[in-house]
Amino acid sequence: MPEESVRSLPPVEMLPDLSADLPDHPLVVIEQRNAWLSIDLAELWRDRELLYFLTWRDIKIRYKQTVLGASWALLQPACMMLIFTLVFSRLAGTVEQIPYPLFALAGLVPWTFFSNAVSNSGNSLVNNVQLVTKVYFPRLILPAAAVLAGLVDLLFSALLLGAMMLYYGIHITSHILMLPVLFALTTLCALSTGMWMSALNVKYRDVRFALPFIVQVWLFASSVVVPSTVVPEHFRWLLYLNPMSATIEGCRAALFSTPFHWRAIGIAAALTVAGFAVAAHFFKQIERSFADFI
Repeated sequence: MPEESVRSLPPVEMLPDLSADLPDHPLVVIEQRNAWLSIDLAELWRDRELLYFLTWRDIKIRYKQTVLGASWALLQPACMMLIFTLVFSRLAGTVEQIPYPLFALAGLVPWTFFSNAVSNSGNSLVNNVQLVTKVYFPRLILPAAAVLAGLVDLLFSALLLGAMMLYYGIHITSHILMLPVLFALTTLCALSTGMWMSALNVKYRDVRFALPFIVQVWLFASSVVVPSTVVPEHFRWLLYLNPMSATIEGCRAALFSTPFHWRAIGIAAALTVAGFAVAAHFFKQIERSFADFI
């Protein structure tokens, strides 16, 4: 039997065994975030379906088991308009040729949305204890859903306002294009206030009882009942510190085609954006302790 030749192979270089150096548990990377940009917008975007679900849930249960249903979205500003007309119409008079009922309703439409949004978002965390304590998700979604759910009521009340404008023969102009911007400022202001109130309400339950009083006082400081011209000129600058005052007067200017007070609107926008940044930072700082206090 012929002898088979054996071909010699080059030596194989063995790689070092690195398995011993690998951790047994998953690697977790912790990155420090900017304290003033502590809201993870990417995380909120990932959980946007939860935001849609909670918003729709709030819309469905808002008028559940009520006789009048969504009609309350029209009745609330309409009844307040009648009361204000009976009580304050002589004080305000006819404002820039606008009948007082229409003047009052134009202020009540954004204000009713704002006040309801603040009240609902302020109680959103304590009203969802099971979600907060058992499931992880960005807690900001709860007050945000409460605010967004109120946009449906805002739409219904805006239709009532449009019908009133037709009744009084008020024609709209290009000024109306500012209305969505002003409504967006109102929404952002409501969300900022709701974040403050909801976070404080978790730790201090007195906030739940103080909130209606705060909203009522805020009403009379927001140019809803009477125009800012009633306030003496040397005190009028104080109204600029309240973003809702300039926003409501801007809504009236957009609806009735009167001149905009751009300086007041600019200050209101700056205060609203700054207030949102501060409220978001405050909310994120104490979010980690919600489950302990709630």
